Amino acid sequence: MVGQNDLSQSPSLEDSVIFADNPEPRCACLLVLDVSNSMGFERNGEIPIRQLNDGLKFFKSCIEDDTLASLRTEIGVIAFNHEASVIHDFTTVDRFDPPMLEVSGGTRISGAIEMALDLVEQRKQTYRDNGITYYRPWVWLICDGYPEHDTATDWENAKARVKQAENDRQLAFFTVGVEGADLTELDSIGSRQALKLQGLNFREMFQWLSASMSSVSQSQPSDAVSLSSPAGWAEV
Repeated sequence: MVGQNDLSQSPSLEDSVIFADNPEPRCACLLVLDVSNSMGFERNGEIPIRQLNDGLKFFKSCIEDDTLASLRTEIGVIAFNHEASVIHDFTTVDRFDPPMLEVSGGTRISGAIEMALDLVEQRKQTYRDNGITYYRPWVWLICDGYPEHDTATDWENAKARVKQAENDRQLAFFTVGVEGADLTELDSIGSRQALKLQGLNFREMFQWLSASMSSVSQSQPSDAVSLSSPAGWAEV
């Protein structure tokens, strides 16, 4: 598993070469994905983790269809159960290899949030070090449970960090609850209401997310972008 200390890295030669080849502005999209045991429980004949894995592949293909978005969107993935791990660092879609997620363990959300916020800040510093303009990063948390392995202090501290980062316009934080999630707890994470996924419509969700990344990539980094309603895949 990747711990907090593993996130402190100096700018690499590989990053410098990649940014030299593609100096487009970047929009970082970090997926923070629940892989606890409950994501392997069958629901209405389908298993969430299988649908989520399929959705990740679909997400890649959707962004690949938009030339500008494929140059500007960077995808990263954190998986979490009772621990959190960076399983795919930020990269443009041509280098993104959708991971095959497997389930195990319980649910500790605060550690995943803390890791996500640290990883985003590290990536922003990498952009600055390489002279790359960037959009406000997106963090996209998907969970089907509640903070069962979080202490009250850790949970409150993680939520406070999200709220502060949003208030400072350092990132945009979105939370999606899969069937079985404690939406009251998920609602309390950031400034946006948690969205409840309809069934296991991960493909529709990722299609919406890719369309949003396309809209962002076609704007200027300082622009406000209007997003379409998620009503096709979420209960709002």
